[in-house]
Amino acid sequence: MRVRLIAVGTRPPGWVREACDDYLTRLGARLPVTVTEVAPGKRGAGAPPERAIAQEGARLLALLREADHVVALDERGTELTTRELAAWLKTRMQEGEDLAFVIGGPDGLAPAVLERAARRLSLSRLTLPHALVRVLFLEQLYRAHSLLSNHPYHRD
Repeated sequence: MRVRLIAVGTRPPGWVREACDDYLTRLGARLPVTVTEVAPGKRGAGAPPERAIAQEGARLLALLREADHVVALDERGTELTTRELAAWLKTRMQEGEDLAFVIGGPDGLAPAVLERAARRLSLSRLTLPHALVRVLFLEQLYRAHSLLSNHPYHRD
């Protein structure tokens, strides 16, 4: 099972990289996760964001494999508790599916990417900066995996 986080944005702030690296290290060999950054679409004054979204969508879709179980991190997606996320992750692990989680740019994900996704997952009903979503998602993935490993990180 391969787990990938594919995110639009190639220059997140240092604190984002540091936090992501911390959770990737914690996950380590137990649940290796790779992070792939995608160049954002070109945005300009007066240009509609749809062009940039389409460019990002094409780049994201080009990185997805046919067998990937794709999950779009989207504010309009389903909210899960950490325990529900852990149960979902356990099922995916038992089925041995490769997972690809996608994070869009500042204007969200292209419709084609949302259509390709088997699931849409929301980390919050709040609007979050897309760089922060990386950190929150990796932390929750670590927390869910910790639950499955009977590690005391998660507390109810």
